[in-house]
Amino acid sequence: MTAAEVIAFVLLLGVAAYACAGGTDYGAGFWDLFAGGAERGKRPRWLIDHAMAPVWEVNNVWLIFVFVIMWTGFPVLFQTVFSAMWLPLALAAVGMVLRGAGFALRKPARRLARRRVYGAVFAIASLITPYFLGAAVGGIASGRAAPGTEASAHAWANPTSLFFGLLTIAATAFLGAVFLSSDAARFDAPDLVGYFRRRALGSLVVVVLLGVAAFIVTRGDAPHIWRGLTHGAGLVFVIVAVVGALGTGWLLLRAGGRWSRITAVAMVAAAVLAWGLAQRPYLIPTSLTVQEAAGDPTTLKWLGFVTLVAVILVFPAVFLLYWLDTHGELESLTDADLRQGGTGSQADGD
Repeated sequence: MTAAEVIAFVLLLGVAAYACAGGTDYGAGFWDLFAGGAERGKRPRWLIDHAMAPVWEVNNVWLIFVFVIMWTGFPVLFQTVFSAMWLPLALAAVGMVLRGAGFALRKPARRLARRRVYGAVFAIASLITPYFLGAAVGGIASGRAAPGTEASAHAWANPTSLFFGLLTIAATAFLGAVFLSSDAARFDAPDLVGYFRRRALGSLVVVVLLGVAAFIVTRGDAPHIWRGLTHGAGLVFVIVAVVGALGTGWLLLRAGGRWSRITAVAMVAAAVLAWGLAQRPYLIPTSLTVQEAAGDPTTLKWLGFVTLVAVILVFPAVFLLYWLDTHGELESLTDADLRQGGTGSQADGD
C-alpha cells in the first residue's frame, strides 16, 4: 500500500469510529425526542442525561480527527466535498452546536419551560444532524460531488443521499437504544431495560429494511458502489454487518444481552467499512482517486507520524474513558455528595 492509501484507510477508520461513538449519542437524542411528555418521558430522559454526561463531548474527537485527515492529507477531497455540499454540512454543523448547547443547558435550567425548550433543541438537532451527514455521504458515494461541481441540491438531494440519510438516523437510534438498555441495567433501572430493548429491536428491523432498500437503490444510482458491495472486501464487510445484525438481535432477545453493545458496534462499523472499501480506488466514484486527491508526500509522511502519536497517546485515553463509563466508574456527583463535600471542607477549615 502507498502512503496515500494508508492515510485513506485511517480516514475510513475515523469515520467508522465517529459513526459508532457519535452515533450512539445521536441515538440517545432520537429517543429523547420520542420519549413522550414531561411525565411519561421523565424516566427515559433521566437515563439519557446520566448515560451521556461523561462522554458526549469526547465523542467529537473522532470528528475532529476525520476533518484533520481530510484537509491535511486529501485537500482536493476536502475542497470538493465542502464546495459541492456546503449547505447540508453547514446544517449538520449548526445542529451539532445547537445539540450540545441544548444538552448542556437543559439540566441546570430552573424553569420547566426553559428545560423543555433546551430539551427540544437537543432532541431535534440529534435527528437533523445525522440525516445531513448521511445525505452528504450519499452524495459522495453516488459520485455527484465530483471535482468542479458547483453547490446544488442535486449533490445531496438524490435517491442515494435520501436512503443514506434515513439509514444513518435509524442506525444511530439503534445504537442509542442498545447502549441505553445496558445503561439501564447499570443504573439499576429494570423498567428501562425492557423499554430500550424493545426499541433497539424495533430500530434494528428498520435498519435492516432501510439497508436493503439503500443496497437496491445503489444498483442504479451508484453502480460503482453496488459492484464494490457485491465483490471483494466490500462484500466481506457486508456479510460481517449482517452477522452483527443477527447476533445483536439474538442477544437482545435473551435475558442478559450484555454483549449486544459489541455486536451492535461491529455491525455499524462493518457497514461503514463496506462503503469505504466499495469505493476503491476512488474517494469520489468515479472522478477522484486516492492518489489524485492525496497531498504532498512529505505531508502524508508527517500526517502518518502524527497519527501514530495519537494512536499511542490519545486513543488509549479515549478508550479508557469509554471503559470506565460503560463499567459505571464515572458516576456523577449528586446534590448529597456536594453537600457532604462542602461540610467536610468546612469542618477541616474549623
